[in-house]
Amino acid sequence: MKKLVFLFGLTLCLPLIGIASDNVEMNASLLQADPLSGKTFADFLWLMIAGFLVFFMQAGFALVEAGFTRAKNVANIMMKNMMDFALGTIVFWAIGFSFMYGESIGSFIGFSNFFLSDAILPDGNLNAWMYADWFFQAVFAATAATIISGAMAERTNFIGYLAYTVFITGLIYPIVGHWIWGGGWLSKLGFHDFAGSTVVHSVGAWAGLVGTIILGPRIGRYLEGKAQPIKGHSVALGTLGVFILWFGWFGFNPGSTLGADFSFARIAVTTNMAAAAGATAVMFLAWFHSGKPDLGYTLNGALAGLVAITAPCAVVSPGSAFIIGTVGGVIMYFGTLLLEKAKVDDPVGAIPVHGMAGTWGTLSVGLFAQAPYTTDFSGLFFGGGVTQLGIQLIGILAVLVWTVSTSFVVFKTIDKFIGLRVTEDVEISGLDHHEHGTIAYPEFFGLDELSAEPNYIKGKIIKSKEEETKEIRLETPGLNPQLT
Repeated sequence: MKKLVFLFGLTLCLPLIGIASDNVEMNASLLQADPLSGKTFADFLWLMIAGFLVFFMQAGFALVEAGFTRAKNVANIMMKNMMDFALGTIVFWAIGFSFMYGESIGSFIGFSNFFLSDAILPDGNLNAWMYADWFFQAVFAATAATIISGAMAERTNFIGYLAYTVFITGLIYPIVGHWIWGGGWLSKLGFHDFAGSTVVHSVGAWAGLVGTIILGPRIGRYLEGKAQPIKGHSVALGTLGVFILWFGWFGFNPGSTLGADFSFARIAVTTNMAAAAGATAVMFLAWFHSGKPDLGYTLNGALAGLVAITAPCAVVSPGSAFIIGTVGGVIMYFGTLLLEKAKVDDPVGAIPVHGMAGTWGTLSVGLFAQAPYTTDFSGLFFGGGVTQLGIQLIGILAVLVWTVSTSFVVFKTIDKFIGLRVTEDVEISGLDHHEHGTIAYPEFFGLDELSAEPNYIKGKIIKSKEEETKEIRLETPGLNPQLT
């Protein structure tokens, strides 16, 4: 009987022994290093997973932009978010990655490895890590491009949009990336931007600011010198988009360890803390200021906190992250009001979220960095003096000047030879039908049986003679004004 019990027990244990053996082999494979890069399979795996998360942020940006704008332009918003990633991927593969990480020319620009040609080594072997690194960097480049889309939404010519996507992903963003992440002059100076408050977010925001100023505000945004609210058509889409972005940021920041490093857990904590602080601070601020806990401001408060913590996330404590996120949200809130008074029409708040909060986050490195999170330098509030703060300020100003000047040339050239803004009739009736031949919500707008055109296009346009800004009224019976 004892032998029978023993044999029965041994039979049950054999699968467990096999699983344990497989785990040992699996752990060994995870730790096995690539002979060329020295990276383990765990490094490859984490970087790719983080890249997939950042890619998913593209869906978040699309939903935020669509929700914060009007229903007649939703298909256009979705198309732009699709193509800034698709076209941006091709351009970044061809030249962008080369300018960013190629052999440096004067610490200004890289210039090698076009079309990933260096991934095939002279001996015929592959540089496996280069593919993982390229993918992660490519999804970052797409993020910079899509920020501009939100700032210039609802009145930009689609062909012009494609043109500037080529320049932002192929030249403007990669050169900044080379300065800071590719061994360029700001990197040598000691500038610190761990995951891209300046490299990604400020570049997108400052380019968007230039484009927005050149475009001018949307028709009806300012009447008799006063700002008029143009409500987005779906707070549900906007909220879902913010949750997706928040989720994707756990790839954006922790993934910037560029490998399976123990610090990525701590970086996830600081990232989450700043987002929560930004959302909470702005909710109470809007509540106090306007009498209501405004959802739109609260959503952008979370995004501002995320953008602000992106630069310092690896070198600050959770307590400091709370302060950074809170201040980032407050800056976003008052920055939005400032732009409104300056008649800069940013439909989704991209400029205060990504530009202003990004600038603050980059500066905060020089204030809150501390041991043991970093041993390279300390911020002003932790005994480090003003040296790092000064370096951060130099980097911020250099990127601002570069981005604004190059974007101005690009947008002005596009405006002259292609046309940056759609015509008045197209803007009023909506970009979906005229630019793409489709309607995002046909059941709301209805289609004319003979012309297959949306009924709202037949609305009349009434122009005020007293004001240079035109007052638009679409006289379509039964049409929900919230959807136009």
